[in-house]
Amino acid sequence: MHTTVGIIGGGPSGLLLARLLHKAGIDSVVLESRPRSYVEQRQRAGILEQATVDTLRSVGAGKRMDREGMVHRGIELRFDDRAHRIDFPSLTGGGSVMVYAQTEVVKDLIALQLAEGGPLLFNAQVHAVEGADTDRPTIRFTDGGREQSLTCDYVVGCDGFHGVARHALPEALRRTHERTYPYSWLGILADAAPAYEELIYAHSERGFALASMRSPTVSRLYLQVPNGTDPAEWPDARIWDELDARLDQPLVRGPITAKSVLPMRSSVTEPMRYGRVFLAGDAAHIVPPTGAKGLNLAAADVIVLAEAFAHRAATGSTQLLDAYSDTCLRRVWRAEHFSYFMTTTLHADPAQSTFDTRLQLSQLERITTSPHAAAELAENYIGLPLSPTRRSGGHGATARLRG
Repeated sequence: MHTTVGIIGGGPSGLLLARLLHKAGIDSVVLESRPRSYVEQRQRAGILEQATVDTLRSVGAGKRMDREGMVHRGIELRFDDRAHRIDFPSLTGGGSVMVYAQTEVVKDLIALQLAEGGPLLFNAQVHAVEGADTDRPTIRFTDGGREQSLTCDYVVGCDGFHGVARHALPEALRRTHERTYPYSWLGILADAAPAYEELIYAHSERGFALASMRSPTVSRLYLQVPNGTDPAEWPDARIWDELDARLDQPLVRGPITAKSVLPMRSSVTEPMRYGRVFLAGDAAHIVPPTGAKGLNLAAADVIVLAEAFAHRAATGSTQLLDAYSDTCLRRVWRAEHFSYFMTTTLHADPAQSTFDTRLQLSQLERITTSPHAAAELAENYIGLPLSPTRRSGGHGATARLRG
């Protein structure tokens, strides 16, 4: 079996890339190790930047998102017994974000791929990527208990930090930069109508809290907890009481349908390309969820990559493919810094002093009193420009999709 682009991983980045390539007339095969039922149930991020929203619409995956998603034009910061709204449109020239769960994005993209795209194989366990530095890299995988091989012109690893694709980059060339944070998030889904219209980020002496949502009837809520916390240590009543205390408002309570602990870490692998193997999404970088950047960074990677593949198909030039790693890493490090800033400014480090707390409050005070500081936060939150080619009109897949 042979394809132009072999995609490892059927999450949002792999599926979106396959869809972009399909729209540009480039064939691909997607290999996903998990069953479809698992992929369509994974609970992940729910904030989409405008560029992500626009791209989903352009590939035909926007109908349900536009019907069920919720446009948010700001967030609220709570600290020191005060609340302050950051208004995105006034600070960014009209910008906003969309609340629409990654789970739903994946469902939409899977349906499109199966209906009219290239092959999408579930339960396809990839074992290795061979020949990354040749003109015919090969993906070795198991499908239905049989060993299979897929030769490709190019391979894109969208299979996460622990996936196979990262290891196609020689260890001597691969550099991974990491930070582990001294706290985690206890996250819940609850069948309860949100008692707030926009996301609330709360700095508290008791620890950080975030009030988010999945729909007008489902709340998504988070509490800062120590690393190693067992969700069983937190009965439902304790969770609701602590959320009320940290957010400084009573919430609408309802049945908690999911409960999990999410470790907080940052990671960047450089370069994001070796030979004919490219890394995208979590295979290349991980951010703490405080800045709502994980899914959006993954989407940005594959938008840039699809444009580069389309440019090569149209012109024969590999210029954009050769620039892929540098192009993406500039945006990745900006998003890493923003996520780090949001995380360290809003969370209480177990080892921090009163001096550290006062610095946090001073920074939050500046954001809420300085239009320049508020605009910096808002611009990063709604998403920075994807790439120089997009700003100048671009080539290939995304340019064609814009008409």
